[in-house]
Amino acid sequence: MPETSRRGMLFGTAAIGAGAFLTACTSNEPPKKEPAANEQAASADKPGKPVTIGFAGPQADHGWLNAINENAKSRAETYSDVTLDITEGSNDTAAQIGQVETLINKKVDVLVILPADGKALTQVGLKAMRAGIPVINLDRIFASPQAYRCWIGGDNYGMGLNAGNYIGEKLKDKPDAKVIELSGPDSLELTQQRTKGFDDALKNYPNIKKVARQAADFTVESGQAKMAQLLQAQSSFDALWNHDDDQGVGALRAIDQAGRDGFLMVGGAGAKAAMDAIKADDGVLKATVLYPPIMAASAIDLARALGQSKGVSGLSGLEIPAQVTLFSAVVDKTNVDDYLPQGFS
Repeated sequence: MPETSRRGMLFGTAAIGAGAFLTACTSNEPPKKEPAANEQAASADKPGKPVTIGFAGPQADHGWLNAINENAKSRAETYSDVTLDITEGSNDTAAQIGQVETLINKKVDVLVILPADGKALTQVGLKAMRAGIPVINLDRIFASPQAYRCWIGGDNYGMGLNAGNYIGEKLKDKPDAKVIELSGPDSLELTQQRTKGFDDALKNYPNIKKVARQAADFTVESGQAKMAQLLQAQSSFDALWNHDDDQGVGALRAIDQAGRDGFLMVGGAGAKAAMDAIKADDGVLKATVLYPPIMAASAIDLARALGQSKGVSGLSGLEIPAQVTLFSAVVDKTNVDDYLPQGFS
């Protein structure tokens, strides 16, 4: 899972030369007009020169990470001018560094790297950039901005904030409402950010108090075990926020085994199983806050644009952004049909 994220959406700026050229006209032909920046960006979707994109990510041992790989592959296949060279993926930093170095030696045009450990992979990102291979840093961020041309990822703080505000609005009229939290591993910065966002949102609702929190490990087994502990300690509560839909499968098992209901549950990340349960609307799970793996598809779009020296379709400018943060939308029964195609297994 991702280690960190950035808030908001920041776009890199490119200085576009607008010098006026004075030409002595000796004919009746009007001077040629330079294409506007938005016209050049609009041409970004048209086939261009062939681009080989190297893709290196961690081992797909989690539903979200597998969806990252699948989104990258499927997006690359939509472009006739893109060849995707994808590594096997590894959670061992030394192995992943070796995989990236192999791609550098192959002289791929652009690299997309989702590092198993952002700090540990920073030097190989720098190596690629210094070799003239631009890097799209996907989600888990490098320690130095010199190690990438563009960062794209999710908003962990925003996940917590939006989950908290959703729960807050549902419980704002209930006196002395109680909520509990099933987080990810506390050793990860992303967990800390999700919790901070959640706590900050709850400050907007003085009638709501968070009464308990347990940290799980983004696995079904840990979700079940930690949720069982929460249920034993809390005889009643009004809402649960679970950071991750994979561990949420285990949490729901514990809830079913305990025969508990009478509260609403909000999940995290956007698994298809969670969305199916939300659509069925026959249990406690009422919403999930997205951490969309479609960011990998967007990373391929950005890498292709870099390789072809194009801007991004829909944005005026000759350069791709320097940073892109995806929005953490809340999916409930009112909009689940719109987001189901993005749900991951």
